[in-house]
Formats: sequence, C-alpha cells, structure tokens
Amino acid sequence: MTNRVEAVLARVGYPEGLRGTWRAAFAPESRELVLEVELPGQAVVPAVAQYCYKASAPPAVVPQPRKEADTKAMYRDLVARLALRAIDEGFAVTPPELVDVVAFDGHVNAKDRATGKAIRPRLISLRAGRETFEELVLDEPELDPVQSLPYLNAIVSQHPYDLEPVRPVVTFDLAKYKLAPERDVIAGLDSRPDLVALDPIEFEHLIRRLFEKIGLKSWATQASRDDGIDAVAINEEPLIGGLCIIQAKRTKNAVSAETVRALAGVMHDKAAAKGIVVTTAWFGKASLEFAHRTGRMELIDGRHLKALLLEHLGIDALVGLPKLPPGWETRDLT
Repeated sequence: MTNRVEAVLARVGYPEGLRGTWRAAFAPESRELVLEVELPGQAVVPAVAQYCYKASAPPAVVPQPRKEADTKAMYRDLVARLALRAIDEGFAVTPPELVDVVAFDGHVNAKDRATGKAIRPRLISLRAGRETFEELVLDEPELDPVQSLPYLNAIVSQHPYDLEPVRPVVTFDLAKYKLAPERDVIAGLDSRPDLVALDPIEFEHLIRRLFEKIGLKSWATQASRDDGIDAVAINEEPLIGGLCIIQAKRTKNAVSAETVRALAGVMHDKAAAKGIVVTTAWFGKASLEFAHRTGRMELIDGRHLKALLLEHLGIDALVGLPKLPPGWETRDLT
C-alpha cells in the first residue's frame, strides 16, 4: 500500500522548485495515511516583484525588489496551498474503504542563521478526515488556503518565513510499538457476552474498540515483546492530551499491586501521559492507593468496564466471576 501510494504521488507534476521529497506510511488499523513532505525554502519566492523600463541614457530595465511583508505573505500562502494539495492527492489515490484520514507533516531543509548548521523545522502539521476535507471547495477562486488550515485544526507556524517550528499533531512515535492487525470482535459477540470467557486477544481488541469509541485514537499491540502493553492510545485534546498506555487484564482474581506498579515503570519508559489498567475483576487497596499517588493512572474494574461497554458500545455484558468481589453487588455481575 505505502509503496504504491508513493509511486503514484511521485508521478504528480509540480512546477519547478516546488516538489521536494515525499514519504508515505499507512496504518490499516486506523485507516490513516501519513504524508511527510519536504517543503520548498523561502528562496522559492522571487525577490523581484516586477521590472520597470527606465527611459534613461542608455535605456534600462530596472528590477523592483519585493517588499519583505509581501514575500512572507506569499510564502505563507504557498505552504498552505502545498499542504492542501498533498492531502487532496492522498485522498484521491486511495479508496475510502482503506483511508479515512490523511495526516500531513511539512518540513523544510534549511540552515540555522545563528549557527550555520543544517536544520529541518516543521512548519505545518495536521490530520484531516476525508469527510471534513471534502467540504473544502478547492477550485473556488475565493478560497483562502491560509484560512482553510485553522478550519482543519492544523498547527501552523506563525512565522514560516523565519523558520519558526511547530509541534507535530501526534507527539509520539508509533514505530516504538509492534502493532497488531485490527480485529472486529464486536460483530462476533453474543447479545450477553461473558467478558471473562473471551479469549485474551478478543478481550484486548474489545478494550481498544471501547477507548476508540470514547474518543481516543487507539491501537492494539501484538502479544510478544510489548512491554506489558495491550494497547496504545492518544488523547488529542490540547494541553491535557498525550500518549496513553493501556493494559487489559481478563482474570477472575484481583489484579496484583505489582501489575499496577509495573505499568508505572512502562509509562516512564515510554514517556506516557497516562496509564490505564482495565480488568474483568477488581483491585485491592494497595493498587488503588498507588494509582492515586501517581496522579496519572486510572484503574477500571469489571463493574465499571461493564457500564462503559453498555454506554459506549451498546454491549450488555456479563462478568462471570466465581465469587462476588469485596464491595460488589450481585447485579454488578449480571
């Protein structure tokens, strides 16, 4: 998929000096195409605005330099147009059933004016859904590409001509994780599934679907060498968002405090903003106190999970524990 997309996009014609290198990546589990594009440098904007004929002796054609404010405005407009065109092409060469989102990162290769060293600042970063992007009338002459970017919730350099960088829309590297193929476990569930009776992989994918429905962008990880991580997710809310590590425990017994402490270590290693342990069973006092002290962990027991599944996925699940956990009522299981 990725190679085919790169090959097709490489054949798209651009005016001289406007086409840099492109890299594409495809995440089938989220139906997302990621485009990393090299943008042209500021020199692409002509320094001369016009030429004037001077009736002198001898006559001469005199170049008129472009005003700095006009140069910066033209460059900002160009960056916006290239971003919109790249996203449009990404959607055009991919079928809707495979790609629902195109993420765009635009960089420029330049030299740091203070040190002379090579730099590669990111000038624009955004993620656009197909349905939202198709609302733009790109061939409308009155469309302002610069104003279109805030409509798409893009993060854009306020001073691109001055190479002011921005943070990426997604601030973590999915390459750190070995992602598993997506499985639609919900379609195969009975009307009253027993969460404890699900196999571990089905349970993990069900948890991924739950958090995705809640509003997090999530992926399930493969069973081997995942550092105890069953899913990774991202909260894209400004200020409070970030990487979230999720561990799913399908068990009939209380989750040990060691499990909760181990997840805290994984959170530190992955620089995660939040850690969540989801279980079909319950947590002891030591686990609850530890999670409370960290301030960045959430523990979801079986009865809470049961309520979340009903609220967000419409699944009225059973929790088939052999005994009633401390503080639970019979209705929490059925």
